[in-house]
Amino acid sequence: MTGVIDTRGAAHLVGEARELYLRGWLEGTSGNLSTRLDDASDTILITTSGRSKGRLTESDTVPVSVRTGLPVQPIGPKPSAETSIHTAIYAADPRCGAVIHVHSPHATAVAVLAARASRTSVRFADLELIKGLGVVDPASVHVPVFPNWPDVARIGTDVTNHLAQSAATPPVFLIAWHGVTAWGPSLEVARNRLECLEAMCQLTLLAASASPNTDLFQEGLL
Repeated sequence: MTGVIDTRGAAHLVGEARELYLRGWLEGTSGNLSTRLDDASDTILITTSGRSKGRLTESDTVPVSVRTGLPVQPIGPKPSAETSIHTAIYAADPRCGAVIHVHSPHATAVAVLAARASRTSVRFADLELIKGLGVVDPASVHVPVFPNWPDVARIGTDVTNHLAQSAATPPVFLIAWHGVTAWGPSLEVARNRLECLEAMCQLTLLAASASPNTDLFQEGLL
């Protein structure tokens, strides 16, 4: 890898980021997307830090080494502050071709509720959309909830440890008080999984709102 931006991959990232921004899932300069440059590559392309995802250009993407977590080019745009989370996933899953992290409202709300209840995972059962996550048993799924450490590298370490210990974990997780991350072999698959989890969270919250006194966790809704 010479450090030259893959314009096709960059254009794809920019397009996906703009669509997610328009859905209200990437407010301000929040969120980040990345893609592996090719199936065997140690290099990913990730969105730069501190830019609105609705106004990115191809030059607002940064080649980063999965192995080191550092930009391939010594001088250039700064990669996302959450790069370590992305590289943790790529390093653990050779099949991973793309990672998306957003602040979609319903999934983030569930992450807040889980944090308040000191939960390390949330459970979804019976929903048809579980199939969209590509899990082995779509009858139910436990989605991990990681602490939102101020030191983002610590979140990356938590993700690394979890993926090493849990081979059957779904390709999505929540970060307490923060947002949601999804991954897959392509940006399209990662986005689809993200959409499924967001919809599952929305449906669960809607079901709970029909019974104002319902405790989502005690009632087994999460």
